[in-house]
Amino acid sequence: MDLRRIRTLLCALVLAIAGGLAVGSPAAAGERCISTPGQYQAAWQAREVRCVEPTLFATTHSRGDNFLYPSGFAYAWAGSSVNLEAYLKLRHRYGDQPAKVGVGILSYVGYPGLETWPYPTDLAVYTLPRGVHATVPTFAEWFRLVGKQLGFPRAALRDLERAYTRLGRNEDVVDAFEDVTGCQRAALLDGAFPGPEIGCNADFLAALTAAGPSPYEGAESTQCFANFAAGYAGPRNAAALRAVLYQCQDAGFLNTGVGRGYNTYADPLICKPAAAQSVEQRYTGREFILPNVTLDALPSSVNIPLDIGEPGQRPFLTRGFC
Repeated sequence: MDLRRIRTLLCALVLAIAGGLAVGSPAAAGERCISTPGQYQAAWQAREVRCVEPTLFATTHSRGDNFLYPSGFAYAWAGSSVNLEAYLKLRHRYGDQPAKVGVGILSYVGYPGLETWPYPTDLAVYTLPRGVHATVPTFAEWFRLVGKQLGFPRAALRDLERAYTRLGRNEDVVDAFEDVTGCQRAALLDGAFPGPEIGCNADFLAALTAAGPSPYEGAESTQCFANFAAGYAGPRNAAALRAVLYQCQDAGFLNTGVGRGYNTYADPLICKPAAAQSVEQRYTGREFILPNVTLDALPSSVNIPLDIGEPGQRPFLTRGFC
């Protein structure tokens, strides 16, 4: 299958996702959808289920951090109005069990390692500055943003997209990540870092090494990309491209490459254990990327503290939320 055919299939998938998810919660007769962060916070406090205008976005971030995402990242990941509507449903359903709300949101976003996640986290709800647009983070979009500048041929994008579009019925994006990088699925889900001991291939590991520290370690995305461009001597293939996105811009092993969230935990709005949910049921809302800025640079925003309970006390992640 050639690259044009793969790109066509991916575009169709993204459009299908967008069409299926954009419906959201209908407005009641005479009721307008939430259009400001303040209105959203009021609905949250009242445990109301409301529709949300697509001009609102949300990002989870460390409590006390003034940036949407850690300051070294060039782009922040953002959830859509569809996500915001789901969070109101979680608050409405589990408001008397606040850890299910907070951890459910983190799961919906796509956090791994939530069984032991200890870090206080807030939900920022905001509007975008004039002229700033959110972008769907497909692999093709990342290739447009950084791939060409880093010397990747289109064949690298083609092979990466193929791995994620040729999944079997019961395979998911973690399987695709393993196929591209060699890193073993079970080890990743157990919290292991990429390395030769979990089967990661030489090209993936060499690209990680060349890119250097991630923004989580105090570096910057721009320097991470520059490090790779200057220091990587291996083949610029799908494994190396996946490594750059992983290291420099937090596109982890749960990233779908089509602008849709995913997790291996139980979907918090589906009353089944994780093992009884299909792969399709564990896909969540829509995600975007946008320039990473401070909260005070946004036209309007609110911070909602999330109660995540106690690490090690979250059996609902696998047993089901309801």
